[in-house]
Amino acid sequence: MRGLNLDYLRTFVAVVEHGGFSAAATRLGLTQPAVSLQIRQLEKRLGVRLIERVGRGTRPTPAGAELLHHAGRIEGEVAATLDAVGRYASGTMGLVRLGTGATACIFLLPPLLRELRERFPDLEITVSTGNTAEIVRAVEENTLDIALVTMPASGRILEIQPVMEEEFVAIAPPGTVLPDPATPAALAEMPLLLFEPGGNTRRIVDQWFASAGIQFRPAMSLGSVEAIKELVAAGLGCSILPASSLGAEKRKGAASYSRLSPQLHRTLASVVRRDKPLTRGIREMLRALERLAPDAPASRPTSSDKEKPGV
Repeated sequence: MRGLNLDYLRTFVAVVEHGGFSAAATRLGLTQPAVSLQIRQLEKRLGVRLIERVGRGTRPTPAGAELLHHAGRIEGEVAATLDAVGRYASGTMGLVRLGTGATACIFLLPPLLRELRERFPDLEITVSTGNTAEIVRAVEENTLDIALVTMPASGRILEIQPVMEEEFVAIAPPGTVLPDPATPAALAEMPLLLFEPGGNTRRIVDQWFASAGIQFRPAMSLGSVEAIKELVAAGLGCSILPASSLGAEKRKGAASYSRLSPQLHRTLASVVRRDKPLTRGIREMLRALERLAPDAPASRPTSSDKEKPGV
């Protein structure tokens, strides 16, 4: 089909549907010789005869009938393709591929994503989860557009913008008396349920203990904040979790919790390739991520507003 002229194909369909060259010419706003020429060019391109005259009328040959069968689908696919690409050219939202950690996905992103969907109903968003290294690598490889990850993160081709600080707290089974604030030495005396090794969140907790000279071995390591909370509620141990993950437990009294001393925080940052063409959808997602910080201004100019190819 390479080199097939779609205008000629539409002319062929018009000749068949309207029963002749003159009627098709009137319908298309062309001259009859122009219609005849387009049909001849199409037949030459395909190497078959498409139209035959029967008396004063015309009808498709068997090859023409076969082409007519496919013409509607070809036209529909072309229209759908132009519509999909046209959304980007017209400044509408398109697709945004976001990567983040499971905790942020569950506890921080839902209000943000709801707001974006309400403001931009045609914005398509896909969300992938993983640890910082996996998500940042996907941004570098351009299989994700934006990341929201726990620092540290680095890369020469990456633009990294801290968006919020999140405090960690200690959590224990209901009725457990935790020291307030809880110290590394006090928590090391308890069975600890922590995030599995390899992610930045676990690394931050390990460094908090190490800075106090405390060596410990967790009772259990898990990959899910929800699993950790369930096991804590079942009385299997204590944990150190981001404060955002404990909203429901605090409201229901399903766990005991306390502050940490010294305080422990993690920094969440947005990550995007410096050479990434920023569609309108990507720009709006970056602005929304900036508003995660409790004291963030409604609108703050950042590098996401810089003029780049494809903006």
